Amino acid sequence: MESLPLPLGDGDPQAPLAERLRPQTPAEVIGQQHLLGEGKPLRVAFDSGRLHSMILWGPPGVGKTTLARLMADGFEAQFIQISAVLGGVKDIREAVERAQVAQTTGRRTVVFVDEVHRFNKAQQDAFLPHVESGLFTFIGATTENPSFEVNSALLSRATVHVLKSLGDDDMAVLLARAQALLAAPPLTDAARDRLIGYADGDARRLLNAYENLARTAGKAQHIDETLLERSLGEHLRRYEKGGEQ
Repeated sequence: MESLPLPLGDGDPQAPLAERLRPQTPAEVIGQQHLLGEGKPLRVAFDSGRLHSMILWGPPGVGKTTLARLMADGFEAQFIQISAVLGGVKDIREAVERAQVAQTTGRRTVVFVDEVHRFNKAQQDAFLPHVESGLFTFIGATTENPSFEVNSALLSRATVHVLKSLGDDDMAVLLARAQALLAAPPLTDAARDRLIGYADGDARRLLNAYENLARTAGKAQHIDETLLERSLGEHLRRYEKGGEQ
């Protein structure tokens, strides 16, 4: 699936860069072509109109939330997001009530649970009857192996899709989009490579760092390694010295 450029000025100009660059269609997603390419599982789901419950397993900043939102948008479904870190049974109950209201109008609902591995067994089990009845489609996101962290009963009702860290070429495409949106000075090759290495496949980390970098650059002609070190400071040096942080 071809990666298309986003229009300049897309989204709320006050929103974080990562939110402004969030893909609006599957064609705009960078990476994950093993899931979104022609004939691949999520592409088939979009094309066939068959929405299914799933667990999205992968490292931070690879598009788990984006894919869940796109699934809901693609099927014109109500999107309800629950954080397993902050939420609980009350949030699940409210999601069920909202899904029931939507069902009376013929509208589908996607309930997205971020960091689903943080929910305990009872909380995870609370979704089961509603997934089985078709009241809503369940999408869970996790950075942990779901075989160990998600209840077998819930796991048996959801397809596990593994997301991969973004490659250097993918990150370069993302940086190009960010530069165009912010109308920022161009990066030197060395600065771009170091920034991509620092992000380590995490798109959100890359965009947050680049947004600060562009702000630091001001009206500079280009962004070089000196500006990069000034913007990221100790974070960049600590990462390069110790490898993975």
